[in-house]
Amino acid sequence: MKGTLARRGFRGFKPTLRKAPEQIETLRTPEGAPLPPNTLAELSREMARLRFVADQIREIEATRVERLKQRPEEGSHAMVRLLARVIGVGIETADMLVHEVLSRNLRDRRAVARYAGLTGAPDESGSRRREKGLARAGNARVRRGMIQLAWRFLVHQRDSALAEWYRVRTADARSGTRKTMIVALARKLLIALWHLVTTGETPKGLLLHSA
Repeated sequence: MKGTLARRGFRGFKPTLRKAPEQIETLRTPEGAPLPPNTLAELSREMARLRFVADQIREIEATRVERLKQRPEEGSHAMVRLLARVIGVGIETADMLVHEVLSRNLRDRRAVARYAGLTGAPDESGSRRREKGLARAGNARVRRGMIQLAWRFLVHQRDSALAEWYRVRTADARSGTRKTMIVALARKLLIALWHLVTTGETPKGLLLHSA
């Protein structure tokens, strides 16, 4: 939708707003002309689909929260509730982590990191060894979610030991260093959360919401 509007010269319009369907009919191009009928109809259909999907997502999220309230200690619900207490981790992220990785019977911290796809992919030839980046194996959903969570963690948990560890290793302010170390932070954070839900061990400096 933004691309369609940009081609017509509109860059500040927000099609995600609730009143967007009414406001879009009043838009005028830089030349003062209204949007072409086909373009207007296309955008109206796209906004209707967007509202439909957003309403479904809100319904799913409300049902999940209600289920957690009704049976807080059932199955993996206790893990989700504990993770959601960590400031910076929402119900959606907690639910994804628990069902995708943390509720599985993984042997040790290395197995947790490998399952999430947060380990390196070394290229070895004779005595030479170099890293080729992240391994392709592993759960891509968990990997993406943990890297996003790692960036949020630096904002919401800036006084934690893990955040301090990251700041020390990225003191050179190089973007390449930050990108590399954010993956390392995501790996350490996932292992710390695994310890939290399996042994109750709280990482140093981690801030929690009240129970």
